[in-house]
Amino acid sequence: MLSRYWQFSLLILMILASSCSQKSVHQQTTVPSTPPVERNSIMNDKIQKTDAEWKAELTPKQYYILREKGTERAFTGKYWNTKTPGIYVCAGCGQPLFQSETKYNSGCGWPSFYQPVDGKSIEERLDPVGFYGPRTEVVCSRCGGHLGHVFKDGPPPTGLRYCINSEALKLIETDTSKP
Repeated sequence: MLSRYWQFSLLILMILASSCSQKSVHQQTTVPSTPPVERNSIMNDKIQKTDAEWKAELTPKQYYILREKGTERAFTGKYWNTKTPGIYVCAGCGQPLFQSETKYNSGCGWPSFYQPVDGKSIEERLDPVGFYGPRTEVVCSRCGGHLGHVFKDGPPPTGLRYCINSEALKLIETDTSKP
């Protein structure tokens, strides 16, 4: 009886894992020609605030995700299906994180990007308590806010999928009407 329980549990875990780690069907193979965010726009000054200060500045959902390492439900976030051009910045501190040109539909239900604007804009940390085992957490390098996770199943040219919570982001739209 116990062995059937473990077999059933393993089957359920495999089904859940496959639904959130789908390979991308994105066909882009080159990095877009849009100029990158200037290096000096990455904010080097670290931000440290009390919990009370963060709670006063963030919405309850933003606080839950950025400060308590929460996760929004798949396919419910503001940006999971957005195609608006612009720069995605940290909702906690305004640090530039991702360009819209690197966003793609991974099918997982969260905004997915294949590279950050700069190697210094985010930090990666081991998250040993993931539901499916250890994974890599992504945090803002300026305020330490939890953004999401990165997986090694993304499209070229990086092969990475930055799976980011919408509540951790703010989209600064670019003006596409200028020549």
